[in-house]
Amino acid sequence: MDFLWTSTLITILAFLLLYWGLNKWAFGPLFGVMEKRRQLVLEQMNTAESSRKQAEQAMSEQKAALEQARREAYEIIEQARTTSTKQADDIVQSAKSEATRLKDDAVKDIETEKNKAISALRTEVGNISVQIASKIIEKQVDEKAQEQLVDQYLKEVGSK
Repeated sequence: MDFLWTSTLITILAFLLLYWGLNKWAFGPLFGVMEKRRQLVLEQMNTAESSRKQAEQAMSEQKAALEQARREAYEIIEQARTTSTKQADDIVQSAKSEATRLKDDAVKDIETEKNKAISALRTEVGNISVQIASKIIEKQVDEKAQEQLVDQYLKEVGSK
């Protein structure tokens, strides 16, 4: 087998010409598209990383807000318990004072009615005594009849 310099040189020139043509019209646009694709992928990766960080931040903010809401709800519940306990104590105290006032009023009313009844009874007894005395004077009876007359009037007073 012989080595031909001219064939080798023509092959090398053809290869270089083909390489230059492919580089200009095929590899250049192909590498450009691949570079654009690489940039797009990097951009999407950066966007995804940024979105992930934002999501984590939003999640931590939501957790903090939820915890704050729980604390506020607990404080509101505690405040409601305190208020209801105070109101219950106020109502009980008010009821006790009202009961005491009503009891005092009732005692005063009873005392007043008792005094009226005693006064009325004294008046009645005085009237009856006068009637007994007038009847005794009218009849001029003996002791036995006088006793019967007094007993009769006492029974009348007892039945009234």
